Parts: sequence; structure tokens; C-alpha cells
Amino acid sequence: MNPRKIGVLGLQGAAREHRDVLERLGQTPVDVRRPEHLFGVDALVIPGGESTTMSMLLESSGLFDPVAGLLADGAPAFGTCAGMILLASEVMDGRPDQRSFSSIDLRVRRNAFGRQLASFEADLEVEGLDTPFRAVFIRAPYVESVGDAVEVLASAQGPDGESHAVLCRAGQVMVSAFHPELTDDSRLHQLWLA
Repeated sequence: MNPRKIGVLGLQGAAREHRDVLERLGQTPVDVRRPEHLFGVDALVIPGGESTTMSMLLESSGLFDPVAGLLADGAPAFGTCAGMILLASEVMDGRPDQRSFSSIDLRVRRNAFGRQLASFEADLEVEGLDTPFRAVFIRAPYVESVGDAVEVLASAQGPDGESHAVLCRAGQVMVSAFHPELTDDSRLHQLWLA
């Protein structure tokens, strides 16, 4: 795996944990808080956090349009939890003025697994992994529908009793409803980097 300069959106959320995983995998992570921090970045991680807060901070920092341009130019992206929401094409239960990057054709529902008290962990069968991945869900979204080009890599049972996609990929964009950076298992980051 060749080292790459990977931006990690550092406005809010679990940015440090993503940087730690990427460093362990031999990559060069950089904290992205201003537009100039995107210079020379090969790929972007959008961490978990609070999606409405992150979208407001993207606007106030002047980062929304430069990040949108980077993604539109085909830069690989990995979004976890709030990052999934920000990369999706449609967001349910978001603020009316909330913008997303529409980098992956998904309809995502915010906080679909419940509030903070409903956080949980689950072992997921993930396409491409030999053994289950222990996933940490915190105020997690889930996917209500996927576009034709989207591959569902893992699903989990929602509070409605139905199975919902929680890990998806389309081309170089991968999103998870959970927080892989909060575990010692770096296989999802490796899957994305591959």
C-alpha cells in the first residue's frame, strides 16, 4: 500500500482517531480545518460527529465548496457516521438548509438507531472480510435506499426490526453508519485504501 497524503476533516468529531489509524497503516494524515489544508491531499476522511454542526462549520470555515470540488474531481473519500450523512445524496430528518456533498447515491436517515442512550456495538459480517467486524454505533444513521451503482458491504437490524445497510461503497467512496476508528481493528480503513 503506497503512502498517500490523506486529509481528515478536523472541524468536529473523531478526527484524531482516524489520523491514528491512518498513521498505523503507513499513510500521511493531515488535519483539514481550512481550505489551504486541502493542498496536495489525495483522499479525504470525514469523521463521525454531529452532522448539522459539521455542515455549519464547513460553511463558516469556507471549506464546503473546496471539499465539494475535491470530491467532484474524484478524490477517494471515507465517511463514518456523520461523514456518511454528509457524503449521501439525500438526508432524511436533517435541517432544511443542510447541504451534503452527494458523493454516493444513498438516502440516509439521521439518528435512525436512536439517541445517545441507544448506542450499541454489534458484530457485522462485512463483504471482503474473513471474520466479523465489531462495529460501534453512536446516534447512528442508517441507509433507507441505495442507488444502482452502490454496493452494500454490511447491514444491521434497525429498531424497526428491518435490516438496513450500514456500510456501503461506490467506486472510491466508502461510508459507514458506525465508528471503525473507535476500535483497534483497521480492516475497514485498509479496505478503503485498497
